[in-house]
Parts: sequence; structure tokens; C-alpha cells
Amino acid sequence: MSVANIPPVSKEEFQKGIEAVLAAGAPFDVVPQTIRGVDYPRVFALSNLSLREVLALKTAEHKDKEFIVYEGERFTTGEIWARSMRFANWLKSQGVGPGHRVAIAMRNYPEWCVAYLGIVCAGATVVPLNAWWQSDELRYGIETSEAKFVVLDAKRGEMMLPYKEELDLVFVAGREEVGSQDHHMHAILADDSISMDMPQDPIDPDSDYCLLYTSGSTGRPKGALLTHRGVLTAVLSWSFLLAVLDHLRPEVKLTPDNPGMLLNLPLFHVTGLHSMFLLGYLAGRKLVFTYRWDPAQAAQIIREEKLTNFIGVPTMAYELIKAASPGDLDTLVDIGTGGSKRPEAQVSLQNEMFPQISASSGYGMTETNALGTHIALGDYVRVPNSTGRAIPPVTEVKAFDEDGNQLPDGETGEICIKSPATMRGYLNNQEATDAAFLPDGWFRTGDVGLIDDEGYIIIKDRLKDMIIRGGENISCLEVENVLHEVEGVDEVAVFAVPHETLGEVVGAAIFGRDDLDLAAVRDHAAARMAAFKVPTRIWRSPGMLPRGSTGKIDKKIIREVTKEHAAHFQLGDD
Repeated sequence: MSVANIPPVSKEEFQKGIEAVLAAGAPFDVVPQTIRGVDYPRVFALSNLSLREVLALKTAEHKDKEFIVYEGERFTTGEIWARSMRFANWLKSQGVGPGHRVAIAMRNYPEWCVAYLGIVCAGATVVPLNAWWQSDELRYGIETSEAKFVVLDAKRGEMMLPYKEELDLVFVAGREEVGSQDHHMHAILADDSISMDMPQDPIDPDSDYCLLYTSGSTGRPKGALLTHRGVLTAVLSWSFLLAVLDHLRPEVKLTPDNPGMLLNLPLFHVTGLHSMFLLGYLAGRKLVFTYRWDPAQAAQIIREEKLTNFIGVPTMAYELIKAASPGDLDTLVDIGTGGSKRPEAQVSLQNEMFPQISASSGYGMTETNALGTHIALGDYVRVPNSTGRAIPPVTEVKAFDEDGNQLPDGETGEICIKSPATMRGYLNNQEATDAAFLPDGWFRTGDVGLIDDEGYIIIKDRLKDMIIRGGENISCLEVENVLHEVEGVDEVAVFAVPHETLGEVVGAAIFGRDDLDLAAVRDHAAARMAAFKVPTRIWRSPGMLPRGSTGKIDKKIIREVTKEHAAHFQLGDD
């Protein structure tokens, strides 16, 4: 069946579907509850458990199912759980438990997942560090999180070695050998003297389960403190939405038998961690890891492993459908995207080339555990410029004006999200936490948009000074601060430059010394920051950068002017 022929779900029909699934009860029982002083009319009853308790329940259900595939290695859910519990008990033997934070700094490996589950089940807070960060950025994450134990790979170990002793770090090698390692996970997992039983000490569902760093508009990344209740709310909400769609469109099998997904996004971001890994664990869905993104190889793996679902940033979805040979994607039921808006032309292209595969998209943030809105099936074909409706049944999405007043549907304002999934706050930054919320628990996304009369959210603009490159959030201020370190740079403005496949790339306008070497400026940035943050378009300004009436540099004018002139320095492929 062509997705284009599936009738869209009206607002009234959607609400009836929500009420029907709620009426069925477990596992989606909801109760009114007050969390951190905010009243919620609906909270999942299951979210009153810790993530560890829910993981244990689902492990018993799926223990014999194949869960992780990495190259020639295959692990069942039960095997991953047993390894994770041994690691949890080893951590506890080292004095790690509630109130402690343990970092993971490594690329996607099965050991990443074992470390994550072990840390969470030991009652500690897991700190997934961005594996694309450079040495100074990793140090920032370690220092601010106050993590002492770090599970890492060789590359991250080399970057962090210069300050290992100073910060009193304990290196746990995740897979390959790591310089100056104190322990190796494989040796820990092979130690039969360590129990594989689940730790039994209680975990408060409103305690921190994860600390994730996210770039905003204020320079250095902020650490979002996510709770057990928050992440369970997100996962349960996605499962609830699937149940609603299955109820309303039973002719479309969005929850196929023997589900499988390609894990092609990094686990240190909420989409890879929550939407793919954690939801996959709880749903009994196989995950096939890729070493690095290669669209032709991805298509081949989908065919060989008979995978049913794909999630990626829009660029990946586009590259996948372009690279696929006949028969490669026959088992896919859905190609989903997140991280940034998917161009409407790409949605049309997928529907033209693979009319039987649903195109879907989600909108959420690190601070909301990736929970927000979703759109799929005929709805996405009909309204491709929308990020979808608020994911039911416990999340609300509304637009507000500058004074914090909720706007009627159809009026444009700042999009705000209210949900039990929202973060507890920013690490050691009460000022930023207070600024992030309106009264009564509404989280300010920094995006400008509206809700139309059918309940679809349309994002129109961005309040925050940010760039979203291929799904990666980049603080313009952070990049500007690094560029200002270069001698001869007097003024700099960093801004988003539209890009056909990545959505946006990093551009910079610089006023400075006449003989300033723009390539050297770029090289300095590359040595100080993750590659995705480094400007690939640099314009040299003949005079001081334009300013508005308040004296601030006017980036709107700069964006308009640079559109009309070729960059003085440009990398070829971004």
C-alpha cells in the first residue's frame, strides 16, 4: 500500500484513538501527580518505578531475543543484561552508587550499552560524553560533571591522558586497550567472582539517571539533568503513540514482527540513546551497529538483517534512499528523521521512490528526553512542513507570547513543551534553569512557530543564536569565543549558512588585521573544537561588522549580505 493513499488522521479521530488506548489500561495507566511543584493531569503510573525496575521486567520478557549485532558478534537481551549486572556490581564494589556520576567517552560499541546499563542499575548517574569532542571539550565535561570513573576507547583515552592524574580519573577500557588504563571491561566481565544479580538498593524515580550535555546559545554546553521518571515517560509515550496509530490504522503494520533497526546515530545523543537503544531494549527490537555511516553499506545491512525501522538525521535518510539498490529496503516499514527539519522535497522523493515505506519525523530536545511531537503516514505526506502533533497522552505543546501568555491556535509565538519527561534542570546553573521555564512547568524551546487548527506544530524560526548542522546543535557564541582567540581577529559573527543536505553549516564573518590568514583561523578552531562546530564558510569584512540600534552585531544583515558574495575561505564538501 502506498503511504500517500493512507487517510490522514483528523484531530478528532486522533483524540478518540488516545481515549481508546487509555481506556484499555496497562501498561499505559495514567494518574494525576505533582512533580517538582508542577501539577500534571496525566502521569504514567509505570513512571513511579525506576528505570532499573522497568528494564528488569522487560529483560525477563525478551531475554532470549537477539538484541545487539556488531560485525560478527551477536548478543541476546539476556546476555547483555547479565554483563551489565556484573559491571553494575563491580562499580558498587568500587564505591560507586547513588550520588555518583560515571562518564562514557567512546564510539558506539556493544560495551557502550553494557556500561550504560551497568551504571544506571548501580544507581549512579551516567554521563555520555560527546565522542566528537576534542581534548579541551572532554575535560570540560569531566570537570563539570565531577565524574571520576570513565569508560572509554583508545582515541578518547589519548585525548584525556594529559589530565588523568590531575583530575584523579579512573580509566576503564571499553573494548580495545587504552593507554594508562586502570581496568578493562572485558576482564571485569570475565570475573566469575562478581555477581550477575541485579542490585537491590532502592532508586528514587525522581533522582538523576543521566547527565547529557547540550549546546545552546550561551557558549559552553549545558548539562541537562534527566531523571528516571523523565526517560520512562518518553519511552512510554512513544510506545503509546504507536498503539494509537495501530488502533486507528490497523491496515498499516508500524509494529512488525521481529522488529530490527540500524543503530547509525551516536549513543551520546538522546535520539540514539533513547529513541533507538533504550526503546529498542524495552520493545525487544534488534539493533545492528554500524562502525561508521556509509549509506550503501547501510542499505546492504538492512537487506541482510531484514531490518524494519530506520532513524537518522535528514541527510542520512536522503543518502539511504539514493544509495539503495532494488530489494535493499523491502523490509523497512518506516524511515524516520530527527535533529533538524527534513526538507519537503526529500519527503516527496522518498514517497516517489519507496511509496510503501512511511516517512516520519520527530521533534524533541535533550532537555525533554527527545519527547515532543511526531508525524508519520498520510499526515506527513499531506503536511510535510509540520513536525507533527504533540505526542500523547502526557505531553502538551503550545505557543506563548513574549510576556509568557499562552496563544490561541494559529498565532505565532515561542513553542513550549510541558511534560513529566522534561529535565530537572541544568547542572550547577540555576539562572539558566529558571530562564528555561515559564511558570507551571512549560519548557521554552527557543523555537518560534504555531499550532494549526488540526493540532500540527509548524516551526518557523529560532529565537536562540544556534546552528543545527546535520542534527548537531552548535552554539554560535561558543564558536565566536574560540575564533576571538586568534591574534588579529577584532570582530566575529558566527551564523547559519543554508546547506542542501546538512540543513545548515557554520559560517563566520570576520573583521580584523588585513593580513589575517583565514585558513589559519579555521585550523585554530579545528584544534579546539569538534569538527562539526568548525566554520566551513568564512567571509572577510572590509570594515567593522554592522550593528543594530542596540549596538549588537546585526546577524540578519550579515546573513543577507553574505548570500550575495562568495566566501573568502570555503571547504569543498563541508
